[in-house]
Amino acid sequence: MSRKKEQTGRGRRRAPGRRRVPAATRPQIFTLAALLVVASLVAGYLALSRPDDTTPTAASGKGGKEPGPTPSATAKWDGKTHVLGDGSTSYTGPQQGTLKPVPLKPGEKPPQFVVFSWDGALQGDDHLFSHYREMAKEYNAHMTFFLTGIYLLPKSKKDLYHGPMHEPGDAAIDYPTDEHIRTTLEQLRLAYEQGNDIGTHFNGHFCGAKGGGDWSVQQWKSEIDQFYSFVENWKTNTGYTDIPPLPFDFKKEVIGGRAPCLEGQPNLLKAIKSYGWRYDASSPGDFQIWPTKKNGIWDFPLEMLPYENGKFQGLSMDFNFLYNQSGGETDGDPAKYAQWEQQTVDSYMAGFNRVYYGSRAPLFIGNHFEHWNGSIYMKAIDRIIPQICTKKGVKCVSFRELADWMDVQKPSTLAALRSLDPAQSPDWSTIAK
Repeated sequence: MSRKKEQTGRGRRRAPGRRRVPAATRPQIFTLAALLVVASLVAGYLALSRPDDTTPTAASGKGGKEPGPTPSATAKWDGKTHVLGDGSTSYTGPQQGTLKPVPLKPGEKPPQFVVFSWDGALQGDDHLFSHYREMAKEYNAHMTFFLTGIYLLPKSKKDLYHGPMHEPGDAAIDYPTDEHIRTTLEQLRLAYEQGNDIGTHFNGHFCGAKGGGDWSVQQWKSEIDQFYSFVENWKTNTGYTDIPPLPFDFKKEVIGGRAPCLEGQPNLLKAIKSYGWRYDASSPGDFQIWPTKKNGIWDFPLEMLPYENGKFQGLSMDFNFLYNQSGGETDGDPAKYAQWEQQTVDSYMAGFNRVYYGSRAPLFIGNHFEHWNGSIYMKAIDRIIPQICTKKGVKCVSFRELADWMDVQKPSTLAALRSLDPAQSPDWSTIAK
């Protein structure tokens, strides 16, 4: 059943009955329970199972490129702005202000990377896109904003969208207002200029039956091609002549995404290799361990964090807190808002501290621009960013920056990092050699 997203950028979605699974722990080295309820944002939740063992196995995934669209050709920049296509986008040179990736020195402790990411980036009436962009700037952080393609497509042109397995114009979310297209374009420009990562949340946000989990490789490619079409032709589709081109080339800068409802990653990974993408954040969930690759693509999943003082493990996303605290109801008992907000903060900080004082595995936090349960999940993020991003050794980065850093490390260093349990603090002289 489709559920529409409000024009403010908030989603109202229900979930099935509550499930909790206790976590298993042991002193110093942390292992996690085998089952977890995972957010599936419209259709409900997916079940995840994994043996009680946090020792990962590296996977690089080799193979030739499939034929298909490729990123725009890279050439030495001449210092001039190059307007592309119909004037919707432009090339203004390499993105400035991003983290310079360097290999770890022998014996060096890795940074504590933390990635805040946002699904469906839309500047709605609540101005949450601009709020978190400004917070990132204030705390010397970068974030990943996953743009939904139809958020740059006027409702009057909705028939241009042909979602796989759906009728033209169909979508499980609302099309934006004209004003929200304008404000979203402005935030995309500013976000990019400030060093943030622009990824994709694809288009129609279909879940469950006929959603991404049912799509073939070719259908995923159709969804990706349409995303590019909408973002590269917004001037043609809107008729706006008073807005400058976005200062980046989407085919150069979009190198990853997160699938709606975390569905369909196996075929999605096969589809995206021909586009030159380098990471995917669509995995339903994993332990707090150093990432590996799937099919040659960096796999950046949501992570299992201690909920309610470690009673069980839940995913690092606002919807999962909503599901466990109010059964998926977006307007739960107001008398519990303060308690739930503190529980959310405590879970984020427990997950952070587990790796900050342990393996230094990256912490991935995924959220939406929403006001569920009195905006307590937004308030929780507002509280943890100043606590986390200001700590010694912490780098709050985008998924793109993390992929860049991972790519320059020695394979032996990455293998050693992946052998660590989340709370395991090793002799760092044995990791980077």
